[in-house]
Amino acid sequence: MTLALFISAPASGQGKTTFTAALARLLVRTGKKVRVFKTGPDYLDPQILEQASRQPVQQLDLWMSGEAWCRHQFYLAAQAADVIIVEGAMGLLDGTPSSADLAATFGIPILLLMDVSGMAQTAGALAEGLARHRDDCRMVGLVANNCASQRHRELVEETLSAELPLVAAIPRTEGISLPERHLGLVQAQEVTDELEQCFEQGADLLEQTDILRWMESLSPVVFAPAQEAEAEPFKVEPLLAGKTIAIAKDVAFSFIYDSNIQLLQQMGARLRYFSPLVDRAIPDCDALWLPGGYPELHAERLATNADMLASLQALHQQGKPILAECGGFLYCLQSITNLQGEDFAMAGLMAGRGVMRERGGCQGMQTAPLPEGLVRGHAHHRSASIDTPEPIAYGQRQRHPAPGEAIYRQGSLTATYLHLFFASNPAAIAGIFGAKT
Repeated sequence: MTLALFISAPASGQGKTTFTAALARLLVRTGKKVRVFKTGPDYLDPQILEQASRQPVQQLDLWMSGEAWCRHQFYLAAQAADVIIVEGAMGLLDGTPSSADLAATFGIPILLLMDVSGMAQTAGALAEGLARHRDDCRMVGLVANNCASQRHRELVEETLSAELPLVAAIPRTEGISLPERHLGLVQAQEVTDELEQCFEQGADLLEQTDILRWMESLSPVVFAPAQEAEAEPFKVEPLLAGKTIAIAKDVAFSFIYDSNIQLLQQMGARLRYFSPLVDRAIPDCDALWLPGGYPELHAERLATNADMLASLQALHQQGKPILAECGGFLYCLQSITNLQGEDFAMAGLMAGRGVMRERGGCQGMQTAPLPEGLVRGHAHHRSASIDTPEPIAYGQRQRHPAPGEAIYRQGSLTATYLHLFFASNPAAIAGIFGAKT
C-alpha cells in the first residue's frame, strides 16, 4: 500500500504545479521515493514535476487513455513508490472527465489548494462547498496559498469544519514562482538552475508547516492491478520489430508523451533521437516522428539549418513514413511567421504557412479518424495554418459536433495539429510508421 494525494484547486492559476513540485522535492529530501502524475494531456507541467521529483511523470486522462490504462500506471507506480502525487487540471470539477472524476475513480484523497488573496472566510466556505459537492470524492484538507498573515490564516480557518483542516498556509513568495510563456510554463530543460532554486525554496517553506506530519496520518491507498479482461490492451504485439524510428527531440521539439516512447519500444522499434536545430542530417531510419514543441521560438535556427531541411526533404521523397504533430506539422510547411511578423522558410513537404497568433488557437480532446484506425489525442496551439491542401479527415471532438483539427496525408507524410496518444490504438500507430498490420 502507498500513500497517495490528489492536488486540486477551485480554478487554474492557483499555484498547483508550484505547490506539487515543492511537495515532491520536500518528500525526496526526506528520502521518500515519489511518483507524480499529471491530469490531462499536458506536456510542460510534467517536465517541471519530473525534475522536482527526479522520477518520470506520466499524464493521465480517463477519456484519452482509458480507465484500465490509468489503473495500470497507478499499479506500476505503487510497486516502487512510497508516495504517489497526482496534480489535477484546471478546477476540481472542470472538464469531462474532470479531476474529481479521476480522484473518485481510484479513491485518492483530495488536498485542495486555494489562492486566498483577496478573501478570508469566503475561502473556507468555498472549500467546504467543494468538499460536499460530490459524495464519491473525499477531500481531506485545504492549503491556503498566498496567505498574507497569521490573522489571515485564522480568518480562513475559522470557517472550516473539523473534517476539512487547514493543512498549511503559504505566504506570498516571489522566489518560488515558475516561469511561463504563451502555451504555459517554460520547458524545464531551458531553466534547470532557476527551477532548482524554486523547488528548494518551495520545499523550505513547506518544511516549516505541518504537512509532512499530516500526510503520515493519511490512510494508504490500494492500487490493484487491472483485471484480466482490462489488461488485454497492454499485451502489445511486436508490430514494429526491426524498424528504426528517428525522433526529433530538442528545445524546439519536446512535446513527447513518455508513454508513447514506451509503447514504440514495446512494439519492438529502435529509437534514434536527433536535433533539427543542431544536427546536419536525420539519422538512418525507417520512419520519422516530428512531435510538437516551440519551433516558432527557434524558427531562424531551423530555417538556416539547410542540411537538415534537405535531409528531411530527401526522406520524404524516399517515401519513408513521417508523422508530424503540431509544431512538427508547422516544420513541414513552407514557412512559419512568428509573433514579430518575421517569415522563415521551413521544409515545404506540403503547401501552406504557419502563422503565430497572440490569442485564440485551439485546444481540446479529439479522435483522429486515420486510414489506419481511430486514435485519440488532443490539440493545443496558438497558431493557424494557411493555404494548406485539402485534408483527408478532421478530428472528431469529444463533446461537440463541429469538425476538429484537419488531418493531412501528403505521400508518406501524416500531418496534423493533433497530439496523438499512441496507446489508444497501437496497431494504428504501427501502421502510420510503416508496419504491415
